[in-house]
Amino acid sequence: MQTVDEEARAVALLDAQGKAVELFAQVEQRGLVRPGVLESVVSAQVRDLAADLFGVSRYWHKRIVRSGPNTLHPYRDNPPDRVIGEDDIAFLDFGPIFSQWEADFGRTFVLGDDPVKHRLRDELEPLFTKAKQFFLTQPDITGETLFAYVNQLSEEAGWEYGGPHAGHLVGEFPHEKVAGDKVHSYIAPGNDMTMRRLDTLGRRCHWILEIHLVDRERGIGGFYEELLTLS
Repeated sequence: MQTVDEEARAVALLDAQGKAVELFAQVEQRGLVRPGVLESVVSAQVRDLAADLFGVSRYWHKRIVRSGPNTLHPYRDNPPDRVIGEDDIAFLDFGPIFSQWEADFGRTFVLGDDPVKHRLRDELEPLFTKAKQFFLTQPDITGETLFAYVNQLSEEAGWEYGGPHAGHLVGEFPHEKVAGDKVHSYIAPGNDMTMRRLDTLGRRCHWILEIHLVDRERGIGGFYEELLTLS
């Protein structure tokens, strides 16, 4: 089996995420998520910004900009394009490829002063941190166990978890070719394999953790996503 430089892989994945952090900071600084424009327009502007800043030309998954009731939809849905409103909540989920390395990064933006929307956005990162701490204390944790814990945290905070999984493998593009059985690529029900394992090429599995909280009665959701296994 080929020798794997795990330190170099970790550095590359963290570097890719660092660029995604910078990209999203520029999105916020330039006010790209704003009322009166279509979600698709914001998506195209973020795409163009990533190309200008980092030369990004490929994304390993579809670019997602969702606002208002569209924030209730999980990744695989394709809700109709929507004009962002004056008092909206919106989230971005982008998977840019930096060189051959995948990033996957999601953040939530609130326009206006609605206290519930602000609370939803503000509770995403602490919940992510609690889930990560749980992962770090469980050496043999499986994907289904972590998914169940994320759902428990969501309910305790007064929200519903909005998706069928809470994250996935990440690595060299395309990571899905490395993954084998599809369910074992996700933090999801049915993944009874330990997350701390090697893939079929002898490389350490690295994971993205995503938090998707929703309030169906109010028709809003929030999203937060980044690396779980590296920091």
